[in-house]
Amino acid sequence: MPLVAAAVCPHPPLIVPELAGAAAPELDDLRAAADAAVARLLAADPEVILLLGGGPETERFGSADHGSLRPFGLDRHVRLWKVNCAGSDRLPLSLTIGAWLVNRSGTELPRLARAVAADASPAECAALGAELVAAAGERIALLVLGDGSACRGVQAPGYDDPRAPAYDEGVAAALAGADTDALLGLDPALSAELRAAGRAPWQVLAGAVRAAGGDWRGDVSYQEAPYGVAYFVANWEKA
Repeated sequence: MPLVAAAVCPHPPLIVPELAGAAAPELDDLRAAADAAVARLLAADPEVILLLGGGPETERFGSADHGSLRPFGLDRHVRLWKVNCAGSDRLPLSLTIGAWLVNRSGTELPRLARAVAADASPAECAALGAELVAAAGERIALLVLGDGSACRGVQAPGYDDPRAPAYDEGVAAALAGADTDALLGLDPALSAELRAAGRAPWQVLAGAVRAAGGDWRGDVSYQEAPYGVAYFVANWEKA
């Protein structure tokens, strides 16, 4: 069975301390939880790490591709795995932060990356997840990048929406229970209205786990909404 474990992390640019500046300590707990989730992912002894995040369209990236933190005020490239002349600066934010998290672990495992379109339907996401598992010839660990609602209070990027807390609690419960049905049941329209960037990647995760089969258990190690955006850190492992 090629899918051995999965982890879920958010992708705020401010998780990078140099971008957060004096406010960096405010996300120390999030960084620690994300580092621990990646370490737990690696402990499942995968042969390759597949990063999955939202993007403008569904596409795959090469191992030499990289992302940039320049749009956020830091002139730094973030490599996915190996750097050579065949790579290009084209990772979306989600995968750029995912690569930054994996690089922090010090692992030398090969890395692959896929983006799923933010407006992909639940059926399309589930099919992509099944495709990732079917194409895997090696033991894969899946790192899924996605944020919850961005409408948790008047200072939130999407302002305050009374529907946001219940939406985020539903996501947290689904992640804690490794509940693929609940994740696939997330409404794309409501998710878009609440600016939940993780909806499509989480549904790809659900499709991958369904295709992999077997019983899975979930564990949520972080659930907070700093700056009005809901962030979750979770691990899924074979039961």
